[in-house]
Amino acid sequence: MNNKPIFQSLLLILIIGIASCNKKVAVTQQSTPAPTQSRMSAGPPVIIYKTKKDYTTNIPIMLSDDKKTVVNYPDIKDIYFNNELAVPAHLANGYLLDNRGIGPNCAFTQFTYESYSKLKITPSPNDFLPLLIDSDPLLEMYNCGTKYQYSNIIDELNKKITEGKLGEFKRLK
Repeated sequence: MNNKPIFQSLLLILIIGIASCNKKVAVTQQSTPAPTQSRMSAGPPVIIYKTKKDYTTNIPIMLSDDKKTVVNYPDIKDIYFNNELAVPAHLANGYLLDNRGIGPNCAFTQFTYESYSKLKITPSPNDFLPLLIDSDPLLEMYNCGTKYQYSNIIDELNKKITEGKLGEFKRLK
């Protein structure tokens, strides 16, 4: 019996394992950002925004850049955050903290979180287009890092807002 193929396979697995360990070490040895830089870590993004009108109870969807196609929308089961409807949290100076997962190309529909939660099936993308109430609702939007960076997200964001320090975050719109 020839053990050469088995030996070669084990050697290849060992080499891949060592190589992946070396990559991991290189990643963990990155320089630490200066204290004035906002630290980004893995995790759900923290998005805060302001809208032209009050859409806090309306379901957001994502449109294509030309605003003619629905590219992302929630399933009826995806409109909850911590077992409650994922309406945005109110912050200082009219800002909102996203709990749904929106971006610069968001639009708001006639569906409220309450009415959407009672649907038996999720609408199709084309069902949303005639139900749009605003396809360009945003005044401002910021990516404020990830949720794991904060010990008390509401208080910490309110402090940044009231101190005029939103410039520390990445402006999306």
